[in-house]
Amino acid sequence: MSTAIIDEKPQSIVKPGKVSIYQPDQEGLIYPELPTFRTAAEHRQHLKEHLVGACRAFALQGFDYGFAGHLTVRDPENPSLYWTNPMAVHFSQVKVSNLICADHQGHVVEGNHAINRAGFVLHAAVHEMHPDIVAMCHAHTVYGTAFASLGKPLAPISQDAAAFYEDHVVIGDEAGKVAVEVKGGNRVAHAFSGVKAAIHQNHGLLTASRHSIDSAAFWFIALERCCQQQLMIEATGATPRLVAPERARYSREHVGSEYIGWLHFQTVWNDLVATQHDMFD
Repeated sequence: MSTAIIDEKPQSIVKPGKVSIYQPDQEGLIYPELPTFRTAAEHRQHLKEHLVGACRAFALQGFDYGFAGHLTVRDPENPSLYWTNPMAVHFSQVKVSNLICADHQGHVVEGNHAINRAGFVLHAAVHEMHPDIVAMCHAHTVYGTAFASLGKPLAPISQDAAAFYEDHVVIGDEAGKVAVEVKGGNRVAHAFSGVKAAIHQNHGLLTASRHSIDSAAFWFIALERCCQQQLMIEATGATPRLVAPERARYSREHVGSEYIGWLHFQTVWNDLVATQHDMFD
């Protein structure tokens, strides 16, 4: 019966006052709640800690590749500034004390480490062109980089992949040319209008969030996983049965939102807090 409803025109089943069907109706249950802040300083500390958590999560996922890879989050009080991981420091060694803060021109205004030039070119351009984007992630991953060489979007092969259905783009401009010039960052920035992810041909994956660094980080992890799954299927030579467009949109609505990305990341965050106490040094 539910299939018939989805095949016609799926309607949202999220109750008024809720942002997701996953939020419990029953009161008093343990469930992650979105944070609130009394001051900008308190908000900034939260963002810095979760940026560190995202870097540590990338380390656990094996997303490191030398000094490549950069994660950013916009400062809550000074939107022309953003916090990012320090140049040439392994994701597993990033902590609150070695984060750097930079402006859209790439000048470090707080912190002792240098900034990653490629990270500045890409991320600063996106943050400056899209004031609503608060966080962004990029890393040179195995499967994402391999899939990016195909120059095509993800297919809706599963519910997980459907989270990116009509919500990611393929960027072919200057494919394979390292982004160290400002104009290259501007081309990437233009592509991030209204989507949460991009596959940069011959380069790799990028995610952006208008919600949180938590969401940007989780959707990057999820995108890498989806690329791996699609490559595995294509290696068999078999033709997969794709999720139909209406069903893919329905799944994206309920499991592909910014909030769901944030919610997924809370499981990662709680594990990091329990096991990696030096994050907060």
